[in-house]
Parts: sequence; C-alpha cells; structure tokens
Amino acid sequence: MLNQHKILRVLQLISLLKQEPAKSIHQLGAIIDTTDRTVYRYFDLLRELGFDLQRDSFNRYSIPASNDEGGVKFTNEESELIRKMVLSFAKNHPLKDSILKKIYLSSESTLVSSHLLKAHLGRIIELLSEAIAKRGQVVLKNYHSLNSQKISDRYIEPFAFTDNYRTLMAYEATSGQNKYYNIERITNVELLGVSWIHEDKHMVTKPDAFGFGPTDTIYPLHFELSLKAYLLLKEEYPLCVPHLTKIANSERYELKMSANSRVAIDRFVRGMGEEMNEIKA
Repeated sequence: MLNQHKILRVLQLISLLKQEPAKSIHQLGAIIDTTDRTVYRYFDLLRELGFDLQRDSFNRYSIPASNDEGGVKFTNEESELIRKMVLSFAKNHPLKDSILKKIYLSSESTLVSSHLLKAHLGRIIELLSEAIAKRGQVVLKNYHSLNSQKISDRYIEPFAFTDNYRTLMAYEATSGQNKYYNIERITNVELLGVSWIHEDKHMVTKPDAFGFGPTDTIYPLHFELSLKAYLLLKEEYPLCVPHLTKIANSERYELKMSANSRVAIDRFVRGMGEEMNEIKA
C-alpha cells in the first residue's frame, strides 16, 4: 500500500498546487496528511517530471497554468488514442514520457497515477544503469526499508538488476553484504563518480518472489486466500503466480512456497485480514 498512498498524495498535491491561491508547505502537508519533509520530497519528484513549481514572496507554492492549457484541448477519447499510439510506436523513445505528460496536461482527463510512478522509476533505472555500466558507486537517497522499517541513505556498489527490473543487486560496504533493493522504494539516486572497490565481493544470487536474497533460514509458506487476496498478491508479487493454485470445488486459492524472509508476506497478510489465512503444518 506504500506506493498507492504515495501516488494518491502526489496526485492530490498536483491538484492543490494548480488551484488558487498558492499554499505553504505546512498547508499542503496538513491537507494531504503528511510531513513537511515529505512534501519537499514530492516537490523534487514533480520537478523531475517536468512540472513548473513556483514560490511567491510569502513562501507559498503553486503550479501555474501553462500556455498550452489555454489552447487546444483533447477529449478523453482523443487523449487515450494518442497515448496508445505513443506506447505502441514509441515505447522506448526517450521523449515518450515528456509527450505523455503533455497529453495529460492538455486534455480533459486527469493524470494517470501509474504513469507518474513509472516515469520516476524509469529515471531511477537510467541512473542505476549508468552506474553499473561505469562500474561506479552511488547513494540510494531516502531508501524505504521494509525489513528495518527505516528511511535512510544507502551507499552501495550496484552491479545487476533482476530480470524484471523490480530489484537492484548491490554490495553495501557498511554491512559487508550483497543486498537486494526494491526499485520502487528508492526516492532518488546520486552518482558519486567513484569507482567500485569491492568488485571481488559482488555475488549474483537469485532473490525469492518477494525480492529478498538468500539467508540462513528458509521459511515455508502455506496460505489459503480469497479471490480478492489472490488477485492482489498476483499484482503486488507476480513471481508468486507459479505457486498459486485454485482449491478444487471452492472459490478460494492456495499459496504454497518457500521464502528467504517472512517480512513481506506477513505485511501483506496483515493488510488482508480475514481474506487470507495461514495453514499450519
């Protein structure tokens, strides 16, 4: 739910900033129910996505209406057709995200939340890919750790992605360990311009379906799920799909697999309540 809440708040923030009058950081944080520090982080994301944030003499912020907004307007249907054409014929073009943002800004439709997130993640992956290609060290800014429940900067040597680009493999010198970092939990990436010095310790291993690397303990998982829990688990952790089966003569499903950590699945179960039950051996 972390990313869904973040997307909702970013969308609310854009809407508030485009409405007069301009608002202070404290006002914005109070309205979207978050801290001043988080609002500043969201501002960084909006600037990275190309929004023109302006501050007045009273330290109040706004997004001014662009010249385009007073000109040609696309209907929802026209915008959707253009979006599909761009995604079909210019999927990997570097101008894709810029074009899509302009479509959303000059149409009747609201911003698509998943696109906002993907545009940001695309930039994160670009920076990490550059670091890997140049064999350089980076800082993962404000990394949200599910394991420690802390937000902190991580100084690492990135060396590979998992097949689906959901996870980064990197060596962390402070802990002396190879670790996996969820791309969606990275706020930003800073290239340090310093070459790897621990390459001999880099080790490519396969993470589990939840993105956790090998540990000393393997956890067997056995759960019964409702249709709702089944669909949400498939969406959030698609690598669990091969381990999901439908229970015969029932509208329920079964998850049976092993994992390197219980942190992710326990968090997911807490959010599901009675929709998901553990089957004890």
